Amino acid sequence: MELKDKLISSFFAFEENVDVNSDIHNIRSAAMKNFESLGFPSKKEEDWKYTSLNSVLKEDYSIFPKKEDAIDYKDVKKYFIHDIDTYTVVFIDGIYSSHLSNTTHDKIDVCLMSSALTKDKYKPIIDNYFNKIAPATSLNSLNTAFSKEGAFINIPKNTLADKPIQILNFSTGNESALMLQPRNLVIVGENSHVQIIERHQSLTENSVFTNSVTEIYAEKRAMVDYYKIQNDHSSASLIDSTYVDQKGESNCSVHTFSFGGKITRNNLQFFQNGERIDSTMKGVTIIEDKQHVDHNTLVHHIEPNCESHQDYKGIFDDKAVGVFNGKVLVEKEAQKTNAFQSNNNILISDKATINSKPQLEIFADDVKCSHGCTIGQLDEDALFYMKSRGIPAKEARALLMYAFANNVLESVKIPELQKRINKLIANKLNVNLGFDL
Repeated sequence: MELKDKLISSFFAFEENVDVNSDIHNIRSAAMKNFESLGFPSKKEEDWKYTSLNSVLKEDYSIFPKKEDAIDYKDVKKYFIHDIDTYTVVFIDGIYSSHLSNTTHDKIDVCLMSSALTKDKYKPIIDNYFNKIAPATSLNSLNTAFSKEGAFINIPKNTLADKPIQILNFSTGNESALMLQPRNLVIVGENSHVQIIERHQSLTENSVFTNSVTEIYAEKRAMVDYYKIQNDHSSASLIDSTYVDQKGESNCSVHTFSFGGKITRNNLQFFQNGERIDSTMKGVTIIEDKQHVDHNTLVHHIEPNCESHQDYKGIFDDKAVGVFNGKVLVEKEAQKTNAFQSNNNILISDKATINSKPQLEIFADDVKCSHGCTIGQLDEDALFYMKSRGIPAKEARALLMYAFANNVLESVKIPELQKRINKLIANKLNVNLGFDL
């Protein structure tokens, strides 16, 4: 049975065993009909021109784990940012792990989507925010149809989240192949601030296919810092779709660090619904072997006097493939827009590939918009200079690559996370950089 047919037949069993109100049932049913009509995306679609899911879809995935598996903190501690106190929401094979989590309802809600979808006290929030900004693409519709579990974060107005929030999704390998559909909803109220770290991690070499959707709402003057760490096994594939709706004077940033996985696709879209909004999208990709990372971004400037900044760096070795498809859309009413987009890449191997397509679509006439793309190799003159000063060739190459990505790291606002990313980069470059990590 093909995966599409298996998912369609599994949906009816899923609906019979999940407790939701009629509105959510109708949303799920409509989403499944849409997925049934569209099917999985293919390279015939412009947005998927450089990324094929064929190798991922051929696996015989379990749609629901056959049994729950408890894991000890000591076995997964290295995947937590454990040097700081955080709220944590942990899922094991898609099932909430209470003993690894630290949730709260004190002043803020850091809890489960399953609670938000089923409890009456959250119904007004779900009615206003759930599935409102995620477009009805085939994969989003598939996630919506099976939406049951994930993180629910609600920061009321005039509230500073007292510590960062970690969302961790582990797959244990109990199944030979497993498909996961996490759904996250984040609402940050007026004048509020939150920092969130998200990670998907397979604990074995068994195949896992994660189709994740996150909706983020930033009300007036809200501040959201969202960080994604992607450093998985070569048997793990991730479709990560994140949508951000911003109101006036809000400031939102999403940093994506992609260091491993079979196929990683990051769909990231910002919608600016107000004036004096600032949107930041930054990423660092370092991959090798036959790994594939695809960043597909959109910033939609709808109203005047707003800014957006996109800066993506890529380092590709062996037969790795990178894709950057970034779009800035400026509506006619969005005068005084300041939009910057940059995608810079280094190919370490002659067999590595990067497909870059920065785009500007501008209908306003009083704007400052720029975009650029570079693809090249390490500067041989700089390498020669460093080696002439006694720096070994391996360390010289690593230092140049580190410097290449450093301006993205400098904007990470959690010092402990910045140190962790530094360590991951050092490991990926297979070198001791010689300074404090």
